[in-house]
Amino acid sequence: RGGEALSLRALDGFAASFDDLYAGCDTMDIPAEAATSELGPSQFEVNISHCEDALRAADDAWLFKILTQGLARKHGLAASFMAKPFADLPGSGLHVHFSVLDPHDSNIFANGSAQGSPVLQHAIAGSLAGLAALTLLFAPHANSYARLIPGQHAPTGICWAYEIRTASIRIPGSAPTAKRVENRGAGGNVNPYLLLAAILGAALEGIEATANPPPPIEGNAYDQPMAQITTSWPDAVTTFKNSALAARLFAPLIRANLVATKRQEIKALAALSPAQALGLYLDIV
Repeated sequence: RGGEALSLRALDGFAASFDDLYAGCDTMDIPAEAATSELGPSQFEVNISHCEDALRAADDAWLFKILTQGLARKHGLAASFMAKPFADLPGSGLHVHFSVLDPHDSNIFANGSAQGSPVLQHAIAGSLAGLAALTLLFAPHANSYARLIPGQHAPTGICWAYEIRTASIRIPGSAPTAKRVENRGAGGNVNPYLLLAAILGAALEGIEATANPPPPIEGNAYDQPMAQITTSWPDAVTTFKNSALAARLFAPLIRANLVATKRQEIKALAALSPAQALGLYLDIV
């Protein structure tokens, strides 16, 4: 079906599939919220409601992907979370929103202002550093880098902003008490456990170091000079391997295993045609 952003008609065309999906989410206690249609043909966004436990959030994301793919097959469809399954169509991201509560359940990113607290600034600084050092966890496969194209709805510059969706780190408009960070760097094909560890770990590093970010951008991030997220999968592997931040956030065995696995994957994928690679990843990431 043709891409129809925010179209009820596009959703109606898959009503039976979504009915089963929401029923499955209820059964599995996955807090999936209303779906919206996106710019690509048969492309949809489903929000998973926030929870206070990061491990539970990763569980919800992983189980949602497995459930969606299984139910799609039941309906004679294929559901893919590839970052960019088709070169001439929009890619799919996984945007993560987070805030931090103190022991009194108060949001430490909020101070009653539209700008947020100094701690929010420190978390932003850490998040920006994480995008540069931990790209491999935001973009774990070759296809991930096909999504990172300027002007194609995926963030490519390492920057932050209030409200602006072309920024990789966005502070959404909200009530002051709901101040939060949105990290827009990841594709839909990530491992949510590693992703959340990277996002929250990088933010914590910024908070503990009381780091400060550069000024927020204004306008279109694609039109401004700035450091860029790497578009090279092998470079992302090497950067992760040598990253001091990665070494602080992840155990040596995890880092060594991930680097070895990705280098093996790079070598194996080089022997496949684009069609073979699409067939390999379409239903498994």
